[in-house]
Amino acid sequence: MPFPAARLHLSRPRLSRPRLSRPRPARTARGRALTIAAAAIALGLIVIASLAIGARDLTPVEVWHGLTHADPIAAAVVWDQRVPRTAVGLLAGAGLAVAGVLMQTLTRNPLADPRIFGVAAGASLGVVIGLSVLGLTGIGQYVWLGIAGALAAGLVGYAVSTVAARNTGGGTVTYALCGAALDASLSAMVYAVLATDVHSFDQYRFWAVGSLAGRDAEVAWGMAPFLLGGIALALLAARSLDGLQLGHEAAAGLGHRVGLTRAAAAITVALLTGAAVAAAGPIGFIGLAIPHLARWAVGATHRAQIALSLMLGPCMLLTADVIGRVIVPGEAPAGIICACLGAPLLIALVRRARTVTA
Repeated sequence: MPFPAARLHLSRPRLSRPRLSRPRPARTARGRALTIAAAAIALGLIVIASLAIGARDLTPVEVWHGLTHADPIAAAVVWDQRVPRTAVGLLAGAGLAVAGVLMQTLTRNPLADPRIFGVAAGASLGVVIGLSVLGLTGIGQYVWLGIAGALAAGLVGYAVSTVAARNTGGGTVTYALCGAALDASLSAMVYAVLATDVHSFDQYRFWAVGSLAGRDAEVAWGMAPFLLGGIALALLAARSLDGLQLGHEAAAGLGHRVGLTRAAAAITVALLTGAAVAAAGPIGFIGLAIPHLARWAVGATHRAQIALSLMLGPCMLLTADVIGRVIVPGEAPAGIICACLGAPLLIALVRRARTVTA
């Protein structure tokens, strides 16, 4: 008598999946809109807190009276000190977050941030030249040199990386390596200049920690055209970026002009990062953590990612700035608080992604 057929329990081999920022299942357009609207409401509340909290705390009613000039004292505090500072935080946070979305798509690297092409180091070199060589002292004076240095470094970094990738066939890895090499070279030049000028080093150190303190209307107006223009370019390129994240061949097969899209994205990253870093300093983690959070919340569609990042980036930077005003007797720089907030956020996203894929 034959033995009964043994039941074999076969299991399919599990395929490896990305472990960072895995989007939640099937987002509808209505769900994405509600998520972005909730982020906009949160940003509005944080803006009110930024206008109200400081050396002299104001109630929301006093903030309104200051904005409408009904109270001269409140108006002086709000318009002269807190509105420019909040505006710089809004613009810089939005610029860094959107630049992070573009950079992670451009390099297809979930750990990329906007500073890969040496943009932040270029801005630092421009600021140092303004401080040490030209003798500039005000932030509103050397912010222009920071923007120019960032744009020049970003364009050179992208050009060198593109040529190297074309000659070696290294793809996105070559972009990251060339950008890191340029960043290291420019950083060495920065410290070589500062080593001979102690006074400029003291001023540079205040800028390099990343802060919104002391930023006036001149800084806000100076950075606004670059950041608003960069955000507009990012939104226009959103559909092409959707194709680019599928890979070079797939994007070309869908009719996208891959070279033009990459060049436009690189220029946009240089605009956004250069203006934000020149105005607020090299603040980290916003361009790294916010794109992951946006991708997890609204999916892989770039238009939705950019829209949500426009809310979440300023939320993070202004929250860090408000916490820095009240956490110590003096004032903690926003760059330090952002690092303290961004690191746990990124770790939580990684752990959640691993739990989902487990």
